[in-house]
Amino acid sequence: ASAEAEQQAMAGGSLDLPVVDLASPDLKSAVDAVRKACVESGFFYVTNHGIQDGLLEALFAESKKFFELPLEEKMLLQRNSAHRGYTAPYAEKLDASSEFQGDLKESFYIGAVGDVDMPNDPNQWPPKERFPSWKDTMKLYHAAALAAGKRILSLIALSLDLEAEFFQNIGAVDCSSEVIRLLHYPGEVNESDNGNYGASAHSDYGMITLLATDGTPGLQRYAGRRIGIPSSGKMFVMLMGPLLLTLAIC
Repeated sequence: ASAEAEQQAMAGGSLDLPVVDLASPDLKSAVDAVRKACVESGFFYVTNHGIQDGLLEALFAESKKFFELPLEEKMLLQRNSAHRGYTAPYAEKLDASSEFQGDLKESFYIGAVGDVDMPNDPNQWPPKERFPSWKDTMKLYHAAALAAGKRILSLIALSLDLEAEFFQNIGAVDCSSEVIRLLHYPGEVNESDNGNYGASAHSDYGMITLLATDGTPGLQRYAGRRIGIPSSGKMFVMLMGPLLLTLAIC
């Protein structure tokens, strides 16, 4: 990050992120904003991403309903060898140096969903009689988020003086590795977990992460100390992953 950006963040206790409008007719301004954000912090807000409010609300509703189930029921869909399904609290420890057993969050991984039922689908699905809209909601959201992600990658490519379709042309989005990761963080913690985090310090894997929130704050960036990233409301937060740098250099 630039010294100016870091000083502003440290002074205010939060990071002031730029907003990138995916529907802006001013392509140059959008590209310049993406480049500035990637150089200075690796984060930016995304608006006009094409994901409808109703779909996002349905996604959060399905997620909330699942995480409210008793633990023993959720464990019936425990994450499999293909990394699809449910992960319980304390099952992951993103920061190996943490003194705690594991992170407080629980999560559910969902990969690409085909147009027809696949005989070897690695995804795990809650029972349809209790979650009749789950699969369709996840399928629609996956497609919409992937489309938004491709548009962001085009802006990133242009910011690197590459062709807009550079990442698509090298097959970077052809491996069906895009994953929806539903996350739930506890509102209250036991005394023994004081100082523990919902998700401990880490860098995201992959190329980019599109983070949707319900308005609850909590996302932070580490730059000598933890700096808060304000809740984005209906905007998404875009986070760079290390694979993006690797592919851009190659």
